[in-house]
Amino acid sequence: MGEAAPRPQGASARATYVLAFDTANEVIAIGLGALHSESRTVELVASVEAEARRASNTQLLPRIDAALAEAGVSRKQIACVVVGRGPGSFTGVRIAMATAKGVASALEVPLIGVSSLDAVAWNAQADGARGALAVVADAMRKEVYPVRYTLNDQGIERLEADRVVKVEAAAEELTAAGLSNLLIAGDALRKYADLFDPCGSALAEALWTPTGRGLLLALQAAWRAGDADPFDAVAHDPAFALPVYTRLSDAEENERIRLSKNDPRNLTAGVQDVAPRRDQRASMHDTAILNARPDASGITYKPLDAAHAADVAALESTVMGSDAWSAALVADELPRGDRTWWAAYSQDHLIGYAGGWVVDGQVQILKVGVDPSWRRCGIARELLARVASDARDLGASTCSLEVRAGNKGAHAFYEALGFRSIGTRPRYYSDGEDALILEGPLPLAQHDVAGMALHIDEARASSPAGASPCAEASDFVRPLILAIESSCDETAAAIVDGAGTLVSDVVASQIDFHARFGGVVPEIASRKHIEAICGVCDECFDVAADHLGVSRLAWSDLDAVSVTYAPGLVGALVVGVAFAKGAAWAVEKPFIGVHHLEGHLYANKIGAPDFAPPAVVSLVSGGNTLLVHMKDWGDYETLGATIDDAVGEAFDKVAKALGLGYPGGPVISREAAKGDPRAIAFPRAMMHSGDLRFSLSGLKTAVVTYINNERAAGRDVNVPDVCASFQQAVVDVQVKKAEMALRQTGARTFCLGGGVAANPVLRAAYESLCERLRVRLVMPPLSACGDNAGMIALVALDRYRQGKFFGLDADAQAHANLDEPY
Repeated sequence: MGEAAPRPQGASARATYVLAFDTANEVIAIGLGALHSESRTVELVASVEAEARRASNTQLLPRIDAALAEAGVSRKQIACVVVGRGPGSFTGVRIAMATAKGVASALEVPLIGVSSLDAVAWNAQADGARGALAVVADAMRKEVYPVRYTLNDQGIERLEADRVVKVEAAAEELTAAGLSNLLIAGDALRKYADLFDPCGSALAEALWTPTGRGLLLALQAAWRAGDADPFDAVAHDPAFALPVYTRLSDAEENERIRLSKNDPRNLTAGVQDVAPRRDQRASMHDTAILNARPDASGITYKPLDAAHAADVAALESTVMGSDAWSAALVADELPRGDRTWWAAYSQDHLIGYAGGWVVDGQVQILKVGVDPSWRRCGIARELLARVASDARDLGASTCSLEVRAGNKGAHAFYEALGFRSIGTRPRYYSDGEDALILEGPLPLAQHDVAGMALHIDEARASSPAGASPCAEASDFVRPLILAIESSCDETAAAIVDGAGTLVSDVVASQIDFHARFGGVVPEIASRKHIEAICGVCDECFDVAADHLGVSRLAWSDLDAVSVTYAPGLVGALVVGVAFAKGAAWAVEKPFIGVHHLEGHLYANKIGAPDFAPPAVVSLVSGGNTLLVHMKDWGDYETLGATIDDAVGEAFDKVAKALGLGYPGGPVISREAAKGDPRAIAFPRAMMHSGDLRFSLSGLKTAVVTYINNERAAGRDVNVPDVCASFQQAVVDVQVKKAEMALRQTGARTFCLGGGVAANPVLRAAYESLCERLRVRLVMPPLSACGDNAGMIALVALDRYRQGKFFGLDADAQAHANLDEPY
């Protein structure tokens, strides 16, 4: 039995040290400093640098542990955490950021982000460098992050905002500046020393990368300037700290390029309205781009495309009068790499738009307009939030705009967003009215977690054991274990107690962010995980506290921290693993790694607590299709797997070809319910192969070929029939192989796992099979079919009892064999 601890009075009352670290490149930098609040100084205690060679996630915490031990400083003495925000390697920056968020969250101390490039400059200044300095950090893809500074006895002065530039262009800029005695640092010199030789003199190689000393000096400068307070945990909530990227993801950049062209296909994502190109038929990508999902009000937000420039101009004339932009001016904005434009639609009718120009670390809002009949619906706020999100990724940290001096409603709106007036532009508008210049923070979306939809206690409510919340803290059974899941596009957290009861489970879904691309974009998934993970865990603790009948639940109340370590998108997994390790280290709790597919096996316990092996399990999801003989908990044998596409992947690709949107499973299931499953004879690959392997690639290709042939012949595609026939082909093979597996193993229980396990036709087919074979059928509740942390928590509970813990050197793995013990 157990109870929750009371809220601590604050780390700052008993702690006086700051822990700083950075992994933005190939070097791990760790700094430990003593905080002196009276003088606002940071006394250097230790500065440790070590080559990581792409192993930051395995080396960071062990090296931090060793540094604190050598200095004789305990975790409880840490009053603040400082992290290098980049720019640098995206993965490297996220490792440091996720670890820092985990440590700071668990210790309940401030998290302050500082520039990795500033840390280089500060270290050079402390080493005696004076005068003009250029830091050029490697940005990969023959690009660099160049920033110029002036170094003097008082400190450093940054001369420009973060940006990414082609390496040749950066060298040409520095050469053209003609600065005498220019000093150069940065890890880009390791690759491009020859290019930068004519620009100035390189500092010693030891000064090219961030150091612990540099990070602490950057904190001290921010503290003295009033921009940071290492004792203010409210102002420096770990959830607010975000990496510096300076560019959008490749998928978003490519999307912007496409949308800047005046292509009629940009007008809609519907199949029937997609015009084939002169040289080929419409492709899956043609029909999938901009399959954005409407919100609860039926409003769809999409990046603005040139095909809608005229619509923007028309709405401009209504809301802006004589200051309206023409369609040509709007279209001219879209191809520019330093611009970001978004639009709002109601049933393909444009009802709002906003655009921004990112320059010198700030986004200048160029236009915001909303159809008068749609005002007071939050559209302007949402559009500004989307522009701001892009701008942040492009390196902006603040926002500015002009507004008519007499527009009191707009003044109140922007004041509510945190803007303040910093000046006036006399007679700025065409009618002679003055404009007020407003400046403020980047507007945020009005959503629960980083713009993601939150699903709370859906799996818990499906569990007979967790159907009613506990009334008092004394009712729960130790251990209490928190689990985190971030293997793909869901950021999830759950807490389980020793009785196997899910006391809370929270899932933040990224579907809306990936829908317009027709599938998960790994880089976007990783970015959203780093934004959402603190908020998801905070919500998980709050829900658990409410269910347990305690005023508050903290990280220190846990008995262990667990996380999905494999398999999945490695960039997404890294965030969860680094965060969970950081939190476990901070509160000195066991750290448990869980195999994602084993989680799907355990998900069957959510709906059926008495479920136990032996059993045959069908795991069908976006990334996996396999049959597993579950001999015992932890003892698994894969009987057969797909040799190419997974079932969920095939559903997504067929939905993409039909222009139905993402994810494909639910939309195909919905359309299939209206169609004839016998209408089209699609192939049943490997149905009679005699083994338990699967192949979905040929079926997917057959469906896409059929769709293209119908369009080429000028015939309308019967979408319901295509969906029903495709779905039936999938189900027939799955059921046939399942029957073979049950007969081969003699198992008397059959169960499911994975997102596709929610398909109603597949579930019904398995019900018929198991009834015919007189085999028990166990299926997870629909809420537990997809990725969730509740299933990870249930695995972690068993591993906790077995004493199977991971070390601080554990890392995420894209692939891991379920059959191999871990």
